[in-house]
Amino acid sequence: MTLVAPTATRLEVARAYAISKLGWIREQQRKLTSQARETPRKFVNRESHYLWGRRHLLTIVQKEGKPFVALDHKRITLTVRPGSDAAKRGKVIHEWHKGLLHDQVQLLIQKWEPKLKVRVRGYFLQRMKTKWGSCNHRAGHIRLNTELVKKPKDLLEYVIVHEMAHLIEPTHSDRFIAILDKHYPSWQEARAELNELPLAAEVWGE
Repeated sequence: MTLVAPTATRLEVARAYAISKLGWIREQQRKLTSQARETPRKFVNRESHYLWGRRHLLTIVQKEGKPFVALDHKRITLTVRPGSDAAKRGKVIHEWHKGLLHDQVQLLIQKWEPKLKVRVRGYFLQRMKTKWGSCNHRAGHIRLNTELVKKPKDLLEYVIVHEMAHLIEPTHSDRFIAILDKHYPSWQEARAELNELPLAAEVWGE
């Protein structure tokens, strides 16, 4: 666990603050530990895959050439070379997910920078086992879990606003809560919904 505090904060003040939040911290750790996890995907025909909160069935097409993914209303078609294993198929899907996320994340950052009066100097998409996002407020960077591509888009927006708010206030202080209350009043409902949804299986195949 890491506590972020302004550089002028005395050590004893920071320590007292951390102790006062121990109950909340332990409760969040318990929730994350017990949160449902998806069963590992096998990337086979008619397997269920979620995209932006909606269920799609996977179709596998095997043919020579560069692998690619296509999406229609209710189906994700993954075209791969013959003999590809689950790890290879998963990697192709993961890269496709990242591309979809990049498109949405860029639009949402552009939307919220003027509202929050902050600037995101960079963002990163990666698999994260226990977090939906994180923020490095000193560098101006935010980091987002690629599993968010499977969740409704409004929940992705909530996570982005949450992490961008940390560029203003790095801790979960009353000031931070006030920022969310002002700019994203439904944040508590979004957080509760997100925390009920499954994280990915811990076996990544990589």
